[in-house]
Amino acid sequence: MADASYNTGKSSTSVLMSRLIKATNIKRFIDKHASCMKVEPFYEYIRQKCNEIGIVPEQVIKRSDIERTYGHQLFRGLRTPSRDKVIQLAFGFEFGVEETQKLLKIARKSILYPKIKRDAAILFCINRGMSISDAQAVLEELGISLLGEGDRNGKD
Repeated sequence: MADASYNTGKSSTSVLMSRLIKATNIKRFIDKHASCMKVEPFYEYIRQKCNEIGIVPEQVIKRSDIERTYGHQLFRGLRTPSRDKVIQLAFGFEFGVEETQKLLKIARKSILYPKIKRDAAILFCINRGMSISDAQAVLEELGISLLGEGDRNGKD
């Protein structure tokens, strides 16, 4: 069955938020809405995206500038990506801003926030369809830490 919290669109999330705000008992709310509060595993989502787009994980990994073995571990669900790795994958998928934000949510990472200088630069690059290498050059030019720079073995 499809994941209600992400596959049915914004209205489902906004309806859920409205109901949450009006709820008087959190346990009852969670019990009642448990079926639409599930998020599919990150690795399943990125594999599904590959199928939809018609590309293989290897292409996404290469365009993401993620180490090959680690990238395949992400696609098999053997590793949990850092926020930077999720953003790098978004570049590899050539996602726009909205798709990138959704990818971050599914990975349970904070979305890109335009009031944060580094996030603003990344959003700028994504919005213009830049490659990961072009985005890294922009970050470097601004004196901002590069994507993946804080990762150790794929972790922030």
